[in-house]
Amino acid sequence: MVKSRDEKVFDGFVLALLGMVGLIAVLPLMYVFTVSITPFSEVLKNGGFVLIPSKVDVGAYKQLFTTSGLPHALWVTVILTVAGTAVNLVLTLLMAYPLSRRKLPGRSFFLLMIVFTLLFNGGLIPTYLIVKDLGLLNSIWSMILPNAIWTFNMLIMKSFFESLPEELFESARMDGARELRILAQIVMPLSIPSLITIGLFYMVGHWNEFFQAIMYVTDRKLLPLQVIVREILMLTQEPLENPENIMPTETVQMAAVIMASLPIIVIYPFLQKHFTKGMLLGSVKG
Repeated sequence: MVKSRDEKVFDGFVLALLGMVGLIAVLPLMYVFTVSITPFSEVLKNGGFVLIPSKVDVGAYKQLFTTSGLPHALWVTVILTVAGTAVNLVLTLLMAYPLSRRKLPGRSFFLLMIVFTLLFNGGLIPTYLIVKDLGLLNSIWSMILPNAIWTFNMLIMKSFFESLPEELFESARMDGARELRILAQIVMPLSIPSLITIGLFYMVGHWNEFFQAIMYVTDRKLLPLQVIVREILMLTQEPLENPENIMPTETVQMAAVIMASLPIIVIYPFLQKHFTKGMLLGSVKG
Protein backbone atom coordinates (compact mmCIF):
# COMPACT_ATOMS: atom_id res chain seq x y z
CA MET A 1 0.00 0.00 0.00
CA VAL A 2 1.46 3.33 -1.13
CA LYS A 3 1.19 6.08 1.45
CA SER A 4 0.05 9.52 0.46
CA ARG A 5 2.19 12.61 0.99
CA ASP A 6 0.12 13.67 4.01
CA GLU A 7 0.49 10.23 5.61
CA LYS A 8 4.25 10.32 5.13
CA VAL A 9 4.43 13.79 6.69
CA PHE A 10 2.33 12.60 9.64
CA ASP A 11 4.50 9.48 10.13
CA GLY A 12 7.61 11.64 10.04
CA PHE A 13 6.14 13.98 12.63
CA VAL A 14 5.21 11.06 14.91
CA LEU A 15 8.71 9.53 14.59
CA ALA A 16 10.35 12.87 15.33
CA LEU A 17 8.11 13.40 18.35
CA LEU A 18 8.79 9.89 19.70
CA GLY A 19 12.52 10.34 19.13
CA MET A 20 12.47 13.62 21.06
CA VAL A 21 10.53 12.07 23.94
CA GLY A 22 12.95 9.11 24.00
CA LEU A 23 15.92 11.47 24.02
CA ILE A 24 14.44 13.46 26.91
CA ALA A 25 14.02 10.19 28.85
CA VAL A 26 17.52 8.87 28.10
CA LEU A 27 19.62 12.02 28.52
CA PRO A 28 19.27 12.34 32.35
CA LEU A 29 20.24 8.70 32.88
CA MET A 30 23.11 9.05 30.43
CA TYR A 31 24.34 12.14 32.25
CA VAL A 32 24.21 10.42 35.64
CA PHE A 33 26.11 7.39 34.31
CA THR A 34 28.74 9.56 32.60
CA VAL A 35 29.41 11.62 35.72
CA SER A 36 29.73 8.41 37.77
CA ILE A 37 32.62 7.14 35.58
CA THR A 38 34.29 10.47 34.75
CA PRO A 39 37.05 12.02 36.91
CA PHE A 40 35.53 15.02 38.64
CA SER A 41 38.25 17.29 37.27
CA GLU A 42 36.97 16.53 33.75
CA VAL A 43 33.42 17.33 34.84
CA LEU A 44 34.59 20.70 36.20
CA LYS A 45 36.49 21.47 33.00
CA ASN A 46 33.28 20.96 31.02
CA GLY A 47 31.21 23.23 33.21
CA GLY A 48 29.58 20.37 35.14
CA PHE A 49 27.84 18.82 32.12
CA VAL A 50 29.34 15.78 30.38
CA LEU A 51 27.59 13.22 28.17
CA ILE A 52 30.57 11.47 26.55
CA PRO A 53 33.48 10.83 28.94
CA SER A 54 36.99 11.59 27.71
CA LYS A 55 38.47 9.62 30.62
CA VAL A 56 37.03 6.72 32.61
CA ASP A 57 37.41 6.27 36.35
CA VAL A 58 35.43 3.60 38.26
CA GLY A 59 36.77 4.69 41.63
CA ALA A 60 33.30 5.75 42.79
CA TYR A 61 31.97 2.22 42.33
CA LYS A 62 34.98 0.76 44.14
CA GLN A 63 34.37 3.15 47.04
CA LEU A 64 30.69 2.17 47.22
CA PHE A 65 31.52 -1.52 47.37
CA THR A 66 34.21 -1.11 50.02
CA THR A 67 33.07 1.59 52.44
CA SER A 68 29.39 2.47 52.07
CA GLY A 69 27.58 -0.68 53.21
CA LEU A 70 25.75 -0.62 49.90
CA PRO A 71 26.59 -4.23 48.85
CA HIS A 72 24.88 -5.61 51.97
CA ALA A 73 21.89 -3.31 51.40
CA LEU A 74 21.73 -4.56 47.82
CA TRP A 75 21.58 -8.14 49.09
CA VAL A 76 18.81 -7.21 51.55
CA THR A 77 16.84 -5.60 48.73
CA VAL A 78 17.22 -8.68 46.52
CA ILE A 79 15.87 -10.91 49.29
CA LEU A 80 13.07 -8.43 50.00
CA THR A 81 12.13 -8.23 46.33
CA VAL A 82 12.10 -11.98 45.71
CA ALA A 83 10.32 -12.96 48.94
CA GLY A 84 7.94 -10.00 48.87
CA THR A 85 6.91 -10.51 45.25
CA ALA A 86 6.29 -14.22 45.86
CA VAL A 87 4.09 -13.47 48.88
CA ASN A 88 2.26 -10.73 46.98
CA LEU A 89 1.50 -12.93 43.98
CA VAL A 90 0.33 -15.91 46.01
CA LEU A 91 -1.99 -13.87 48.25
CA THR A 92 -3.29 -11.73 45.39
CA LEU A 93 -4.06 -14.84 43.35
CA LEU A 94 -5.81 -16.59 46.23
CA MET A 95 -7.93 -13.52 46.94
CA ALA A 96 -8.75 -12.54 43.34
CA TYR A 97 -9.87 -15.98 42.19
CA PRO A 98 -12.74 -16.57 44.67
CA LEU A 99 -13.90 -12.96 44.28
CA SER A 100 -14.13 -13.50 40.52
CA ARG A 101 -16.73 -16.27 41.03
CA ARG A 102 -20.15 -14.64 40.86
CA LYS A 103 -21.76 -17.35 43.00
CA LEU A 104 -19.49 -16.67 46.00
CA PRO A 105 -21.68 -15.93 49.07
CA GLY A 106 -21.18 -12.36 50.30
CA ARG A 107 -19.16 -11.42 47.22
CA SER A 108 -20.64 -7.91 46.95
CA PHE A 109 -19.93 -7.16 50.61
CA PHE A 110 -16.30 -8.28 50.37
CA LEU A 111 -15.76 -6.26 47.19
CA LEU A 112 -17.24 -3.20 48.87
CA MET A 113 -14.88 -3.55 51.83
CA ILE A 114 -11.92 -4.00 49.48
CA VAL A 115 -12.77 -0.98 47.34
CA PHE A 116 -13.23 1.01 50.57
CA THR A 117 -9.50 0.56 51.27
CA LEU A 118 -8.71 2.43 48.05
CA LEU A 119 -10.32 5.52 49.54
CA PHE A 120 -9.51 5.23 53.26
CA ASN A 121 -6.87 3.54 55.41
CA GLY A 122 -6.29 3.02 59.08
CA GLY A 123 -3.68 5.77 59.34
CA LEU A 124 0.03 5.80 60.04
CA ILE A 125 -0.03 5.42 63.83
CA PRO A 126 -2.56 2.52 63.99
CA THR A 127 -0.61 0.71 61.29
CA TYR A 128 2.63 1.15 63.21
CA LEU A 129 1.01 -0.13 66.41
CA ILE A 130 -0.29 -3.23 64.61
CA VAL A 131 3.14 -3.96 63.15
CA LYS A 132 4.68 -3.48 66.60
CA ASP A 133 2.15 -5.72 68.39
CA LEU A 134 2.69 -8.45 65.81
CA GLY A 135 6.41 -8.40 66.62
CA LEU A 136 7.43 -7.46 63.09
CA LEU A 137 9.61 -4.47 63.95
CA ASN A 138 13.22 -4.86 62.79
CA SER A 139 12.38 -7.77 60.52
CA ILE A 140 12.14 -8.07 56.76
CA TRP A 141 8.47 -9.06 57.15
CA SER A 142 7.64 -5.54 58.33
CA MET A 143 8.35 -4.42 54.76
CA ILE A 144 6.28 -7.21 53.18
CA LEU A 145 3.17 -8.05 55.19
CA PRO A 146 1.66 -4.54 55.68
CA ASN A 147 1.28 -4.30 51.88
CA ALA A 148 0.92 -8.00 51.12
CA ILE A 149 -1.99 -7.33 48.73
CA TRP A 150 -2.26 -4.20 46.63
CA THR A 151 -5.97 -3.61 46.12
CA PHE A 152 -5.60 -2.22 42.60
CA ASN A 153 -3.53 -5.23 41.45
CA MET A 154 -6.03 -7.61 43.01
CA LEU A 155 -8.92 -5.96 41.16
CA ILE A 156 -7.00 -6.20 37.87
CA MET A 157 -6.43 -9.91 38.44
CA LYS A 158 -10.09 -10.41 39.40
CA SER A 159 -11.21 -8.73 36.18
CA PHE A 160 -8.96 -11.03 34.18
CA PHE A 161 -10.37 -14.13 35.85
CA GLU A 162 -13.91 -12.91 35.13
CA SER A 163 -13.05 -12.62 31.43
CA LEU A 164 -12.19 -16.32 31.17
CA PRO A 165 -14.95 -18.41 29.52
CA GLU A 166 -17.23 -19.98 32.12
CA GLU A 167 -17.37 -23.14 29.98
CA LEU A 168 -13.79 -23.93 31.02
CA PHE A 169 -14.78 -24.05 34.68
CA GLU A 170 -17.99 -25.98 34.03
CA SER A 171 -16.25 -28.67 32.00
CA ALA A 172 -13.53 -29.03 34.64
CA ARG A 173 -16.14 -29.42 37.39
CA MET A 174 -17.96 -32.04 35.33
CA ASP A 175 -14.70 -34.00 35.20
CA GLY A 176 -14.53 -33.88 39.01
CA ALA A 177 -11.94 -31.12 39.41
CA ARG A 178 -12.12 -29.04 42.57
CA GLU A 179 -11.47 -25.33 42.76
CA LEU A 180 -7.80 -25.59 43.74
CA ARG A 181 -7.12 -27.93 40.84
CA ILE A 182 -8.99 -25.62 38.46
CA LEU A 183 -6.93 -22.70 39.73
CA ALA A 184 -3.62 -24.57 39.38
CA GLN A 185 -4.16 -26.37 36.08
CA ILE A 186 -6.50 -24.07 34.13
CA VAL A 187 -6.52 -20.54 35.50
CA MET A 188 -2.83 -20.05 36.26
CA PRO A 189 -1.49 -21.20 32.85
CA LEU A 190 -3.89 -18.78 31.15
CA SER A 191 -2.92 -16.00 33.55
CA ILE A 192 0.85 -16.04 33.08
CA PRO A 193 1.03 -12.68 31.20
CA SER A 194 -1.15 -11.00 33.83
CA LEU A 195 0.80 -12.56 36.69
CA ILE A 196 4.06 -11.31 35.19
CA THR A 197 2.58 -7.84 34.77
CA ILE A 198 1.37 -7.63 38.35
CA GLY A 199 4.57 -9.28 39.55
CA LEU A 200 6.54 -6.52 37.82
CA PHE A 201 4.51 -3.89 39.68
CA TYR A 202 5.18 -5.65 42.98
CA MET A 203 8.85 -6.17 42.17
CA VAL A 204 9.46 -2.50 41.38
CA GLY A 205 7.60 -1.52 44.55
CA HIS A 206 9.80 -3.75 46.73
CA TRP A 207 12.98 -2.70 44.92
CA ASN A 208 12.16 0.94 45.67
CA GLU A 209 11.14 0.20 49.27
CA PHE A 210 11.92 3.20 51.45
CA PHE A 211 9.06 4.46 53.60
CA GLN A 212 8.30 1.23 55.47
CA ALA A 213 12.00 0.64 56.02
CA ILE A 214 12.51 3.96 57.81
CA MET A 215 9.27 3.42 59.74
CA TYR A 216 9.75 -0.13 61.01
CA VAL A 217 13.49 -0.90 60.77
CA THR A 218 16.26 0.55 62.92
CA ASP A 219 18.79 -2.27 62.52
CA ARG A 220 21.25 -1.16 59.82
CA LYS A 221 21.79 -4.76 58.78
CA LEU A 222 18.18 -4.85 57.51
CA LEU A 223 18.09 -1.49 55.73
CA PRO A 224 17.33 -1.88 52.01
CA LEU A 225 19.15 -0.29 49.12
CA GLN A 226 17.09 2.87 48.74
CA VAL A 227 17.64 3.93 52.36
CA ILE A 228 21.41 3.61 51.99
CA VAL A 229 21.31 5.45 48.65
CA ARG A 230 19.40 8.28 50.33
CA GLU A 231 22.07 8.51 53.02
CA ILE A 232 24.71 8.75 50.30
CA LEU A 233 22.75 11.43 48.44
CA MET A 234 22.39 13.45 51.65
CA LEU A 235 26.15 13.72 52.09
CA THR A 236 27.44 17.28 51.87
CA GLN A 237 29.99 18.20 49.23
CA GLU A 238 33.27 19.21 50.85
CA PRO A 239 35.71 21.62 49.18
CA LEU A 240 38.28 19.82 47.04
CA GLU A 241 41.93 20.75 47.18
CA ASN A 242 42.94 18.15 44.60
CA PRO A 243 40.01 16.94 42.48
CA GLU A 244 42.32 14.61 40.55
CA ASN A 245 42.97 12.35 43.54
CA ILE A 246 40.00 12.82 45.88
CA MET A 247 36.74 11.04 45.07
CA PRO A 248 34.08 13.78 45.35
CA THR A 249 30.69 13.18 46.85
CA GLU A 250 28.82 14.02 43.64
CA THR A 251 30.54 11.24 41.71
CA VAL A 252 29.72 8.71 44.45
CA GLN A 253 26.11 9.92 44.49
CA MET A 254 25.76 9.36 40.75
CA ALA A 255 27.29 5.90 41.05
CA ALA A 256 24.83 5.04 43.83
CA VAL A 257 21.88 6.14 41.66
CA ILE A 258 23.09 3.94 38.80
CA MET A 259 23.52 0.92 41.07
CA ALA A 260 20.01 1.38 42.45
CA SER A 261 18.42 1.73 39.01
CA LEU A 262 20.42 -0.66 36.85
CA PRO A 263 18.81 -4.01 37.84
CA ILE A 264 15.30 -2.83 36.98
CA ILE A 265 16.52 -1.28 33.71
CA VAL A 266 18.20 -4.56 32.75
CA ILE A 267 15.26 -6.82 33.69
CA TYR A 268 12.42 -4.80 32.18
CA PRO A 269 13.19 -5.40 28.44
CA PHE A 270 12.94 -9.17 28.98
CA LEU A 271 9.50 -8.78 30.60
CA GLN A 272 8.16 -6.12 28.26
CA LYS A 273 6.30 -8.48 25.92
CA HIS A 274 4.58 -10.16 28.89
CA PHE A 275 3.84 -6.73 30.34
CA THR A 276 2.10 -5.69 27.10
CA LYS A 277 0.06 -8.90 26.97
CA GLY A 278 -0.90 -8.63 30.61
CA MET A 279 -2.35 -5.17 30.12
CA LEU A 280 -4.82 -6.57 27.55
CA LEU A 281 -6.97 -8.21 30.19
CA GLY A 282 -9.68 -9.92 28.21
CA SER A 283 -7.70 -11.81 25.66
CA VAL A 284 -7.90 -15.58 26.15
CA LYS A 285 -5.80 -18.20 24.47
CA GLY A 286 -7.40 -21.52 23.77
